[in-house]
Amino acid sequence: MAMGHKQAAQPIAETLPQGQGQPFYQHLEAFLCEHDFDRFVEDRCKKFYAKKRGRPSYPPGLYFRALLMGYFEGLGSERAIAWRIQDSLSLRAWLGFSPTQKVPVHSTLSHTRQRISVKAHREVFRWVLARLGEAGLVCGRTLGIDASTIQANASIKTLVRKDSGQNYQQFLDGLLNAAGVAHPTPADRKRLDRRRKKTLSNKDWGHPHDPQARVMKLKDGRTRLGYKDEQTVDLDTGAVVAVVTHSGDCGDPQSFPKTVEASDENLVSIRDGPAKIDDGSPVEEWVGDQGYHCNAVLQECDRRKVRSYFSEPDRGRRKWRGDAAAKRAVYANRRRIRGPRGKRLLRKRGELLERPFRHRLDLGGLRRVYVRGLCNVQKRSHLAASAQNLGLLLRHRHGIGTPRSLQDRRAGTMHLLFGSPHAAASDFPLTPIPMPRKRDPTQPRIRFAA
Repeated sequence: MAMGHKQAAQPIAETLPQGQGQPFYQHLEAFLCEHDFDRFVEDRCKKFYAKKRGRPSYPPGLYFRALLMGYFEGLGSERAIAWRIQDSLSLRAWLGFSPTQKVPVHSTLSHTRQRISVKAHREVFRWVLARLGEAGLVCGRTLGIDASTIQANASIKTLVRKDSGQNYQQFLDGLLNAAGVAHPTPADRKRLDRRRKKTLSNKDWGHPHDPQARVMKLKDGRTRLGYKDEQTVDLDTGAVVAVVTHSGDCGDPQSFPKTVEASDENLVSIRDGPAKIDDGSPVEEWVGDQGYHCNAVLQECDRRKVRSYFSEPDRGRRKWRGDAAAKRAVYANRRRIRGPRGKRLLRKRGELLERPFRHRLDLGGLRRVYVRGLCNVQKRSHLAASAQNLGLLLRHRHGIGTPRSLQDRRAGTMHLLFGSPHAAASDFPLTPIPMPRKRDPTQPRIRFAA
């Protein structure tokens, strides 16, 4: 299949209904066209398409825009994204389709995702990060790291044994047969399952259709198949510097080096590229929770000459047994987190690290993915984080970061009620509205006499 290129929008017939257009997407499209986003992605995705043979496909920029829109609209599946484009006139206009043109279906988005590599998705994420660097929204000195869970598109009830291929019911029947029960009944299986110790080890069990999904405990305490989503955030600006998807059974100390390496590569690509952030601003500080506090991680930070601010769990009195390097690293981290700056950074970590997870996973629709395989989940995470950084950039430039932010804007409400249906994005002044100041609790409350 040959790669399609973005064409000029076709004129809409006067007899057809014309949508007003979403001002947020109009500003987003103006920003993408200003920085020539379509030529960038077409150059990166050219090698994934045939040069001569095959019918022209949809341009790669359409695929990336559709996935970005999925984050802004809170749609987790590609089928829901295709349905949303089919039903919305404003999204059709944003993507360059008239009301009568055929829009891509979910299978087109899925085939395009499978065709484009993880590296191309990561380059799109770095392109957005470079635009943040040009706007001064990437500092790169103090980074926070945290991880969350993503539920896989696989049921834990369909696990099979890796050695024999038996499902859980057949496994229980084998145990009952060994105990002398020739013909087990559902009551026998339930009784045995209630009495035996539940050990669903990832070494013994796996999913036949998603082998890379791992048995893990979600944030709400349920045991499901899933992945680990780890991110690094610039604590000075709130920009997502890197997002890496790991196996669900990978601990924080094991995933820390890979995520740190991805963050360094992204910052180096910005520093050496056209964005040119400050050459004297390497990563100087890492901030994290108790899961990253171990001797290996702290010694790795000392080797990189990076100050660590990791919350220390209560392990009691420790015995070092001559490990002077680990002792020095742990005591230095303890001294830093007890200082004023350490306490301030840990408070900022709770604000700027938990919020991106809330927006990207819960509100953005990625808490449960509808794709299978670590590579496909990584692609969705890269584009969701790219949309998150685009929202930060648009909020910095225009005062709003999501399409739903217009609901809280008085200017947006008046424009939607009384504005022209054919107004352009430049006619819509997006300016931040100052929030009302909170009452000082130390001052007495003013009461009026009757």
